Amino acid sequence: MIMSDLKDELIRPSRRDMLKLAAGSGLLASVAAHSGARAQTKTKAHIVIVGAGAAGLAAANRLAKRLDGVKITLIDARKRHLYQPGFTLIAAGLKPANYSVSATKDWLPNGAELIEEAVAEFDPDANKVITTSGKSISYDYLLVTAGLKLDFDAIEGFERNLIGKNGIGAVYAGPEEAEATWREMDRFTDTGGIGLFYRPATEMKCAGAPLKYTFLTDDRARRKGNRSKIEVHYCAHGKSFFSVPIVNEKVRMLFEDRDVKSVYHHVLKAIDPGKKICTFSTPDGDQEMPYDFTNVIPPMRAPDAVRTSPLAWQTGKWAADGFVEVDKYNLRHVRYSNVWAIGDVAGVPKGKTAASVKWQVPVAVDHLVADVEGRTSEEVYNGYTSCPLITRIGRAMLVEFDYKNNLTPSFPGVIAPLEELWISWLMKEIALKATYLAMVRGRA
Repeated sequence: MIMSDLKDELIRPSRRDMLKLAAGSGLLASVAAHSGARAQTKTKAHIVIVGAGAAGLAAANRLAKRLDGVKITLIDARKRHLYQPGFTLIAAGLKPANYSVSATKDWLPNGAELIEEAVAEFDPDANKVITTSGKSISYDYLLVTAGLKLDFDAIEGFERNLIGKNGIGAVYAGPEEAEATWREMDRFTDTGGIGLFYRPATEMKCAGAPLKYTFLTDDRARRKGNRSKIEVHYCAHGKSFFSVPIVNEKVRMLFEDRDVKSVYHHVLKAIDPGKKICTFSTPDGDQEMPYDFTNVIPPMRAPDAVRTSPLAWQTGKWAADGFVEVDKYNLRHVRYSNVWAIGDVAGVPKGKTAASVKWQVPVAVDHLVADVEGRTSEEVYNGYTSCPLITRIGRAMLVEFDYKNNLTPSFPGVIAPLEELWISWLMKEIALKATYLAMVRGRA
């Protein structure tokens, strides 16, 4: 099946669905249009932003709108900006690899400087960072938006050149790798066998993505009339599939309905590409499981320079993987008051999604601007995050929740969070990217 067949795959919307979509789109448009315009504050402050992904660019654009005369320096070795929420769609054969790719420099605010290097060292006591070439850059304020490290090296037997070969996929690895994963999934759902899915035990970006890809693989096989030719297995890393109890129960019911065989407390340790066996750490010792197709998802940690820096958590659950020690409500560092962390690298209980970035950035920016202006900000981040949990092509659940695991629907009466809806699918497949790009521009 090719991407142009998507139109024939989608369930035709009813007039009621179209009215709901129009209502939801109108709300999205109003959010995107509201940029919080206000009078600029004059300053000569130098703000350094480490990481030019979604969080870094969104923060830079907002700061440029709020501060007149500010010097903004972004530091990131990546020349490409990747729309990561699109990787799942690419790996499902619904979008091409270039759907998620643009140039980082195209999203910079006027006057901002981009240093195309990585940071090798953070020295918050001296208010400076040092790049991989040895360049020392001083700052008045620092935003750490460095994202996550995909630690594929932690999986014994795995090498990135295996992706797209002999039943091995890796959706998170990048847009080209997601497309290679699609080719293997397409082959697998033709020929049959065992599909083996899982997630790491570390914190991770978009923790619902492993579930989405399990459902999409199941759905592709059903659409081909080949579901009886495959087995689908899902290994939960702990005692549940999803951190929010009510959503976990919904996923459990869907897995049961769709004959997804599941086990708990299984964490991927090694892969043998020759024998097609994955080895998992479990409370009962190592367990081997065979596969004909698998989506390798590695442990995810803070980048090495962050992990080894004074900015990382010193104790507690986020210390081992090096996430930045910030207050979960304002994203300000608890020991260095002129430092904030936003997005995946922030050591907070929730928030490793683009939707979280959308709500974190205005809070951190307002607190920084308040410091420049000599006032106190009252802005608070409540842990909001969102997961458009795809359950099959043309259907998804728009799950939104906060630090307390309360469901926080943005469109009550329009989108029911635990129902498999066409409109929720459209939010993921069409509306989400437009909102994301508005966010990166500092407009949402």
